[in-house]
Amino acid sequence: MFYTTDTNQHGLKNDPFKAIVAPRPIGWIGTKGRDGSLNLSPYSFFNIVSDRPKLVMFSSGGRKHSLKNAEETGVFTASLASRHLAEKVNASSEAVEYGVSEFEVAGLTAKMAELIDAPYVAEAYTVLECRVTEVIQPKGLDGEGADAFMVFGQVIGIHISEEILRDGRIDMSLARPIARMGYRDYADGGADVFEMVRPAGAGG
Repeated sequence: MFYTTDTNQHGLKNDPFKAIVAPRPIGWIGTKGRDGSLNLSPYSFFNIVSDRPKLVMFSSGGRKHSLKNAEETGVFTASLASRHLAEKVNASSEAVEYGVSEFEVAGLTAKMAELIDAPYVAEAYTVLECRVTEVIQPKGLDGEGADAFMVFGQVIGIHISEEILRDGRIDMSLARPIARMGYRDYADGGADVFEMVRPAGAGG
């Protein structure tokens, strides 16, 4: 089958776009409001974008609470969404009023970061502490802004639980990061871990 996205007439029960770009890592973003309120929300539009410097990005569909707080305070955390916390990751996605802590909604422990004024999930195996470098609204071919805002952050501190370290590496079969697939589907990144040696000079 083939269809053009201007009409989006795919003939399927649900739009397949997000099922095609999968699996997508989940950025479990922790922020603190100027009023002192704590916020936690999972974003499946999330990824690493640079190693030097270490940059990550999450994309907010619309002006959500995480975006507001990150813009105003200039910081955020990204906790690892792993299989043992999957149900709590899902619970933290509940739409609540600004100022309501999703940490409390999901039954999680909020811990403040070491270097920045933002909370993270104490139960998470890994956490990235980030300072915002830029926020952009990407544009489409027509030059109009998308219904999304990309928040880029430089990682300035990293937490890793020794529970998932084996032989000097993070053991992915222990960390078991979850990823968003299409529709209501998720993947367990530690369920089928295999290793390959890349060709010399391989990029990407």
